Amino acid sequence: MTVILEPTLENITKCADLLSLGLLVSFPTETVYGLGAKGLNQEAIAKIYTVKKRPKADPLILHFCSTQKAFPYLRMSSFQEKCFLHLANRFWPGPLTIIV
Repeated sequence: MTVILEPTLENITKCADLLSLGLLVSFPTETVYGLGAKGLNQEAIAKIYTVKKRPKADPLILHFCSTQKAFPYLRMSSFQEKCFLHLANRFWPGPLTIIV
């Protein structure tokens, strides 16, 4: 069942709760609608591949609410870290994807 919600704090909390349960949530981006799942939940990630009929070799994007939340999942040299922080601090939030 599809339900379109206004972006209120209550509805954002509701969607976060759904994600915590391993369910999928669709959301608008700058260009398309995204299909989101809790990024470290293997079963939820598998649902995205199934629903989208996406080849397993195609990677997914992992979104973080801050650069600090991303750091435990990244392996970078000191130079890469410096570049990452410069770009993130300059352009986030915004339509920039950084591939690490």
